[in-house]
Amino acid sequence: MHTPSIDSPPRPPTHRTAARAAGVLALCSALLLALVAAEWHPLFTLDGDISRTTHRWAVDESGVSHAFRILTDWVWDPWTMRILCAVVVVWLVWRRAAWWTAGWLALACALGTLVQQSLKAVVDRPRPVWPDPVDSAHYAAFPSGHALTATVVCGLLLWLLHRHGVDRVLWRTAVTVAVVSVVGVGLTRVWLGVHWTSDVVGGWLLGALVVALAVAVHERQRA
Repeated sequence: MHTPSIDSPPRPPTHRTAARAAGVLALCSALLLALVAAEWHPLFTLDGDISRTTHRWAVDESGVSHAFRILTDWVWDPWTMRILCAVVVVWLVWRRAAWWTAGWLALACALGTLVQQSLKAVVDRPRPVWPDPVDSAHYAAFPSGHALTATVVCGLLLWLLHRHGVDRVLWRTAVTVAVVSVVGVGLTRVWLGVHWTSDVVGGWLLGALVVALAVAVHERQRA
């Protein structure tokens, strides 16, 4: 008879698993960043093809584009995500026993914003330009701030829920909302013609990297 406690290998500590994930994400992020900075022709051609196709759809489907503008400008906006994070930080401080976690969460979200703005300034990639735009945006294109911020906030809050062992219904609901938000905000940015596809992928990768680093630090401190 198989006995898991004897025959199964021990699971590595959470901070080591998170650190390994951060290493893989860092390599992927660095590779994509290098390709964007070098203006690698195959990547830029693919970005252009996808953007031209989705822009035609956005112009033709004005009702869908209007709904996407509401979602991306209000529901999934980076400031909406930051406010959600701030509410959780305040709640953790109010609990008093969670000062370290509150500060950790605030710093992790701040790190995401710093990474986003720094790379935008360094790469300075132009956004798509259309003769008939359906939406507008400011600052440089790479990485997508919407995609990065949604990934950081949703990822960190999901991890906190998992760590505190919420019930199954709440956990499944939270996962569904997080996945829809992170994927949805990326798709709306491309559909509305304000980001290239690689901007969104870069935002997802960098956001996941921030989450992995934050989890590794938190678990290392806890250990």
